[in-house]
Amino acid sequence: MNDATQYKSKGGWRRIIAAARYSMSGIRATWRHEAAFRQEVAIAVALMPIAIWTWINRGRWPALLLIGSMLFVLVVELLNSGLEALADAVSLEHRVLLGRAKDMGSAAVFFSLIIAVMIWLCVLWPE
Repeated sequence: MNDATQYKSKGGWRRIIAAARYSMSGIRATWRHEAAFRQEVAIAVALMPIAIWTWINRGRWPALLLIGSMLFVLVVELLNSGLEALADAVSLEHRVLLGRAKDMGSAAVFFSLIIAVMIWLCVLWPE
């Protein structure tokens, strides 16, 4: 077995369970170390009753858009946080390319927030 294949997963239920553990570990680490993630989760939790109300009164598709847009912001924030952690692991010194990578991740979060706001306005704005 070569070095690359020994780190590859074997598949099956054990891989699924391990992947779920890694995911929960990533969510816990992001919660613990990233204030922006905690704020975005708080906003998502606060907006959830509106999404449920939309499901009851307007159907599942508008509610799916609202909930999906909130999850999209959280996904992008998780990726941005991972990028920032990786950049910090490489070097804590100011490096132009690492700073640029962090700024690009931040811009991705910004655009995901704009998308979420646009979706919420379109779904909830009276026609």
